Amino acid sequence: MMSDQRKPSIVGISGNIKRPSKTRVLIETVLGRIHETYGIEGAPYDLLDAPELGAVWDLSNIKGRLADLIAAIENADVLVIGSPVYKGSYTGLFKHLFDLVGYDRLAGTPVILTATGGGERHALVVEHQLRPLFGFFAAHTMGTAIYVSDADFADGQVTSQAALKRVDCAVAELRPWLGEAHLASSRPATAGS
Repeated sequence: MMSDQRKPSIVGISGNIKRPSKTRVLIETVLGRIHETYGIEGAPYDLLDAPELGAVWDLSNIKGRLADLIAAIENADVLVIGSPVYKGSYTGLFKHLFDLVGYDRLAGTPVILTATGGGERHALVVEHQLRPLFGFFAAHTMGTAIYVSDADFADGQVTSQAALKRVDCAVAELRPWLGEAHLASSRPATAGS
């Protein structure tokens, strides 16, 4: 459980290279549910927030917005990770971003895994691609992963009740890290307390 002295850092990463993005919308939906449940706001990012990403191959020359993004990832108390699915996997620049993260910097970090795709045939990408990636980092991935397809969106929002139920399940699984203290601190004080 996090200390009551500070609010935990919640970071959402969308592995998309365009805006608007269904993956970013999904990440923001999860961050919104975390805020509703625990009273903690998260910071969403996508690959466009570090446009120099594709030009950096040497760990010694990381600077600017990319350095800030990597620091946010490495120092996060909770990560919400998502990627669109291309050819059965996460995007190449998404993987490149995590190639630049220190191999020991995510150990024990709770991670909610998400992915978006055109149809249901890519639903297992969260289990076969994303979960092993974060297993390498010794991160603690939530048991409930979230995959949504185009059919789960309407008017630029996640509208599928089944998808939103999975979001709520994954967010509930953060309770051991975000805990009752944060639930209580997010509720308004009642008279006499």
